[in-house]
Parts: sequence; C-alpha cells; structure tokens
Amino acid sequence: MKLSEMRECLAREGIQLTRSLGQNFLHDANQLRRIVAAAELTRRDKVLEIGPGLGPLTELLVQHAGEVLAIEKDGRLVPVLREHFGPESRLQPVGRLAPQPPDGGTPSLRLLHDDALEFLKREPRDWSEWKLVANLPYSVASPILVELARGEWAPQRMVATLQLEVAKRLLAKAGNKDYGVLTLLVQIDFEPRGWFKIPASCFFPEPDVDSACVCLVRRAPPLLTPDQREIFAKIVKRAFSQRRKMMLKLLKTDWPETALREIFAATGLDPGIRAEQIGLSGFVQLTQLLRAHTAPP
Repeated sequence: MKLSEMRECLAREGIQLTRSLGQNFLHDANQLRRIVAAAELTRRDKVLEIGPGLGPLTELLVQHAGEVLAIEKDGRLVPVLREHFGPESRLQPVGRLAPQPPDGGTPSLRLLHDDALEFLKREPRDWSEWKLVANLPYSVASPILVELARGEWAPQRMVATLQLEVAKRLLAKAGNKDYGVLTLLVQIDFEPRGWFKIPASCFFPEPDVDSACVCLVRRAPPLLTPDQREIFAKIVKRAFSQRRKMMLKLLKTDWPETALREIFAATGLDPGIRAEQIGLSGFVQLTQLLRAHTAPP
C-alpha cells in the first residue's frame, strides 16, 4: 500500500490516527520487504502480526506464510482490513480465537479485534510453532516482547519494528549503557540475529523517534529450566533496581549474605561488581546456584 493510498483510505473513512495507539504506519515497500526477508517465511509458517493498521505488511505476510493471525486494537480499522482483504479473511470475536478450520478452503488470514497485550496475558497459549512479524505499537512494544518471550512456548522467531532506543536495549551486551532488565528478560530465550534502521520518512505520520527492525531467534535448547526462570527474573529485576549499587548488596534483600558470598566466589565474581558488568552467562550461573541453594532438601 502506497502512501497516497493510505492517505486516501484514511480520508475516505474519516479516520484520524491517534498517538495514544502508537499509530505510525510503515508504507515504504523496500523496508516492508526487508522485514519479511528477515522472518525467512515459508508456506509452512504460522505468523502472528500485532498492529496491522491498514495492512501493508499483512499483504506480504499472506503471500509468503501459510497462516496469519493479525490482532488490531483500533475498531475503526478492522472493517477497513476486512474490506481490503476480502471474504477469504475471517474476523474473530474480541477475546476469542477459534481453531483454524481443516485444510481445504482454509483462509490464510484471521483478523482479531482485541488489545494484543491483554489478549496475550488473558489467553496464554503455545506459540512455539509461530513467528512474530510486526510493526509493534511503540508504547507497548517492550511488554509485548517480554510476554511472548517465555521459554518453550515462545515463538520460533520474532521480527519486530520498534523504537530505536528499545532495539538497542534488546541487542545490548554487558558494559553497555543500554544493557538492563529488558535485555536479559528477552535474551535469556532469544538470540539477536541482526537489525537495521528505518528512517522516519518511511512512516505515516512520521514518528518523532528513530526506528529499527530487530530479528530475534529462540534459543535451542533453553538456557534455564522452567523452575529456574522465576529466580532468574527476580535476580535481574533486583540487580538493576539501583544500577550504581553493588549487586551483592542488592541481592541481600532476597537471599542470605553468606550464601551469596559463597556463590559469588564459586562463579569468580567480585563482591563489588555491579549488575551492568555481568553478562548473560553470569546471570545464568547465579540463577542455577541460587536455585540449588534455595531448593527444598
């Protein structure tokens, strides 16, 4: 969908885009093709798209994937999408996702009118055979990614367009100013596989921030067992609650100092080290040892 077509469609429907919904629609065909290429789609793939807007990315996803589920929050855009994609698309009721009908006349596109973040929290499901490919609303991009990136049920791959600042946090390494809670909560399950910037001129309306598309691939096998994941999240959030403080002192809130000093010594960590200086593997080691320490006999 070209920019002129977007303007014409919005004017015809009398739709004024709102910043509260993060509505900056990507219209540049080259950037859209780069996003789809990063997803490495085949006809065997099932794709989750969040925030299809007027459907320019959806068009390409339907062409390359076997099944597409598009979740749109703005009720004004749902009939526009339905009309654009025709009778072969199906509109699901808010908050309900019916199973895909048997092969043979199976529609490749399903439209769900719902708040994507609320839907993911309300109806946890196995996304392990899916790929996320989306231009995420910037206001909720981080919580959506964290909600989806959860161990064995997480998507195979996540290709997302988001604010450049958030992209840097997703890709950061220890010692970098962008390294923090979001980095670790996503990287524990996903490995960054590349990114590219997208100029503001490629969106309508143009956003006030820089944008980037990131590609994240699910780790196999996972770095932690399900019973270790809660402790990992607890360690990470506590360790970064005050970035300039020594991590051991912060963790004393939740674990005995004696045990912490023994574990720091076993992992070769300086007791005076701060969280931003510890890499992913260091947090994994701490998690495993603290889990063993706190496990019932």
